[in-house]
Amino acid sequence: MADEKVHYALDDRVAVVTLDDGKANALSPATITAVHDALDRAEREAAAVLLIGRAGRFSAGFDLTVMTGGIDGLRGLVKGGAELLLRLYLFPQPVVAACTGHALAAGALLLLAADARVGARGPFKIGLNEVAIQLTLPVFAMELARDRLTTRWFTAAVTQARVFDPEGAREAGYLDSLAAPEELRASALVQARQLAALPNRAFRETKRRERGATVDRIRATLDADIESLTTPVPG
Repeated sequence: MADEKVHYALDDRVAVVTLDDGKANALSPATITAVHDALDRAEREAAAVLLIGRAGRFSAGFDLTVMTGGIDGLRGLVKGGAELLLRLYLFPQPVVAACTGHALAAGALLLLAADARVGARGPFKIGLNEVAIQLTLPVFAMELARDRLTTRWFTAAVTQARVFDPEGAREAGYLDSLAAPEELRASALVQARQLAALPNRAFRETKRRERGATVDRIRATLDADIESLTTPVPG
């Protein structure tokens, strides 16, 4: 792996990709590259993917040291993150996300990009909090949210930066099911194995038909979307 904070293990037909930096599981350029490496390996091994965080932390989103280090670094990181999310969204094998705890900003987007999402019960925060931290939500994030979140909660989740607990996140559309923290991995593995048993060609091509229009729309706007990004300003 390109980053020791990302771990890969093959469990039968499931590639378990664990994010664990010992902290908040921020997405840095190296971590994004390491996840791509894990996806490359999963494709070679024709395995479904289980993306899981460390206990209490799924992902806090993009690395703030990069995001606040200059506009070029910010745009490069967000573009890299967008490419990873699009790859996950159209990944030819099933992707299950096991949300072990807090999932904010790009961490919440990882949930939106997965096929199935199971979350740990507990006092965790899940959502797109960009507006609350003085960032305009990028178009690619808006479109992923439009595809996966429920209509009832879309405006509150996106424009109003509503952050949810796991029960609320399930209602809003970030999660599909919940499990006790000690049962989360096993529950997610069951779902990943069930999806892995589907005929791969039919799954891959149907997934493309389901999501292709959204991905094409995002790609058509991605360069301009990234160029429009600015660093946070007061007010």
